Amino acid sequence: MDTNNANTHDPKGLDYADPQAVSKKDHLLIITIIIILFILAALAIVGFLCLKQGPDTIQGQGDATEIRISGKMPGRVTEILVEEGQKVKAGDTLVRIHSSLVDAKMEQAKAMETAAAATNEKVDAGTRVQIIESARDVYRQAQAAAGIAKKTYDRMQSLYSQGVISEQKRDEAKAAFDAATAGEAAARSQYELARSGAQKEDKAASRAMVNVAKGGVSEVHAVLEDQVLLAPCDGTITIIYPHVSELIATGAPIMTLQRDDSWAVFNVRENVLKDIKEGTKIKVRIPALDKEAEMTVFYIRDMGTYASWQATKSTGDYDARTFEIKARPDKPIENFRPGMSVILLGH
Repeated sequence: MDTNNANTHDPKGLDYADPQAVSKKDHLLIITIIIILFILAALAIVGFLCLKQGPDTIQGQGDATEIRISGKMPGRVTEILVEEGQKVKAGDTLVRIHSSLVDAKMEQAKAMETAAAATNEKVDAGTRVQIIESARDVYRQAQAAAGIAKKTYDRMQSLYSQGVISEQKRDEAKAAFDAATAGEAAARSQYELARSGAQKEDKAASRAMVNVAKGGVSEVHAVLEDQVLLAPCDGTITIIYPHVSELIATGAPIMTLQRDDSWAVFNVRENVLKDIKEGTKIKVRIPALDKEAEMTVFYIRDMGTYASWQATKSTGDYDARTFEIKARPDKPIENFRPGMSVILLGH
């Protein structure tokens, strides 16, 4: 048997590798793995030391003023004259509403105005001629009765002075004269009252009732003005809520009008505000339009403690408050719509 042969032979004919050669292969493989791991670790350390963190991306979105079109008059929608997405001008007719209840209130208010005006005319016209003449006749009769009573009393007084009649007869004549004089005074007062007509307080009250009735008519007119709703400004109709023939309540929104005054809104940490204040010009990019534009900041507001950025370190850091910033384009941006992403450049 050859002792220099690297392989040994099993009695059954199987060959076995040299244990020393296998050990060398494993050793070489381990060294290779360690070298690769060392190289990867070195590359990671170098990359960590050489790479710099890029600037934070501040992203906002477009926004605009939205006006909800609604009216004071409850009723049924009879006609909608615009469509969603349609541009309108200030004063354009948007919708028509009809209410039979408001029409009935208008008739009632006009009837009350007519009744109050008739009453006022009656008060201003004064007392009827027939009543004045009747009071004058009564006054003349009282004058005549008072004159007769005075003559009777004078006669009785003369007879009493001569001792012809008793004192009782003279006193009875005196009482009749006094009663006739009082009746004359009362008849005169009634006659003068009839001639002067209603008192000034009654006339003032009557005029006040007329004004109240006119106010009721004006109030219903103000409600009826909302049976035709007009666009308050230029803009675009974004949402229409009811359909034709549907009932709406008082103050219920009928449609939403978006004004042509778009701007951008950003929520930023307070450490960004050192370079931004009201009137600052900023540069932005609108990815949806693939455009860059300049805007002017016109609004900065603290969003409250609920929107604070919490510090990640127990020491050496602080909680940063969040501020809302609004910026308006210096020039109109075509097709810029609310909801579009806006990227703040240079920060």
